Amino acid sequence: MTELTSASVARMIDHTLLKTDATPQEVAALAVQAQKFGTFSICISPNMVPTVPELGAVKLATVCGFPSGKHTAAMKAAEAREAVAHGADEVDMVIDIGLLKAGNTAALREEIAAVKAEVPSPKVLKVIIESGALTDDEIVTACKASEEAGADFVKTSTGFHPSGGATVHAVELMAQTVGGRLGVKASGGIRDWATAVAMVEAGATRLGVSATEAILAGAPA
Repeated sequence: MTELTSASVARMIDHTLLKTDATPQEVAALAVQAQKFGTFSICISPNMVPTVPELGAVKLATVCGFPSGKHTAAMKAAEAREAVAHGADEVDMVIDIGLLKAGNTAALREEIAAVKAEVPSPKVLKVIIESGALTDDEIVTACKASEEAGADFVKTSTGFHPSGGATVHAVELMAQTVGGRLGVKASGGIRDWATAVAMVEAGATRLGVSATEAILAGAPA
């Protein structure tokens, strides 16, 4: 692998602000930071999308069905449709992991496909599988269902689930399963340079982080 630099890692980062008490002023500051750091995107809550100032080359990402995933497929699709109408370039959806654990992969594919229909190419759909709450077999099944339903990325975690965030093992398994056909986003608990690099080396092609400044500050000189 090519040696990672602060700039190359920054271009893999979705600079994220999903806390429930985020204000429009904080979102505006996030946008300024993203341009300063050279991140790929900012990722914010859906109701913040219409408030975003000019982002230049930085993309705009948001979430749907967040953070529980326990929304109807129609509701998730409607959320994605509104986000795209307001200018979102990417949507990170949370699956209903209960469908996965119940073995109802057909319904799982259907909800992902319903959201993807509202996020047409070149817009990007990432599927949050909440890997910390899953067995290895369930991770593989979720990744396969995401690919079959037309998703563009699989993503480890919301960062809100008590099971925790991204792990090297989960990222490796997800990357092996999608085989480069989909992107892999690691998110949740990535707060320093060493952890970010470990996720990239495991196969992550995108990183969802809020500690962007601290991570990039840890890059080798």
